[in-house]
Amino acid sequence: MELLTPDLGLFVWNVIIFLLLLIILRKLAWKPILKSLNEREKGISDSLASAEKIKAEMAQLKNENEALLAKAREERAQLLKEARETKDKMINEAKELARQESAKIIADAQAAIEQQKMAAITEVKNQVGTLVVEVAEKVLRRQLENKSEQENYIRQLSNEAKFN
Repeated sequence: MELLTPDLGLFVWNVIIFLLLLIILRKLAWKPILKSLNEREKGISDSLASAEKIKAEMAQLKNENEALLAKAREERAQLLKEARETKDKMINEAKELARQESAKIIADAQAAIEQQKMAAITEVKNQVGTLVVEVAEKVLRRQLENKSEQENYIRQLSNEAKFN
């Protein structure tokens, strides 16, 4: 049973050695250990503060980016609106110009047609007048005794006449 009950001398020596070890560790090891723990705790707290600061900056940058994006979208919409308005204006101007040109071409064509019509009528009148003069001349040259012979001769001349 000696193994189960410790001797008082052994117990005292163990306590003395433990206290000595505790004092030595306190003087030599705990200060550097506590100093490194405090430095690590300070580094962690600084890192957390820095992370919070960066997080706030990122949120601010995100808000600024969203604002810039919204402004860019607005400008794009404005540019598209202006482009559509310019396109519509150009199309309307081109249509109006085409209408004016077509009206001018139609008016010129109608004037040319009218001029040609008048020239054709004048030519027909001249030909009819010439034809009448020729028929009258031939009738007068031939002095016929009989009225029926004169009528036959006029019919013959009218049949021979070429109408253009």
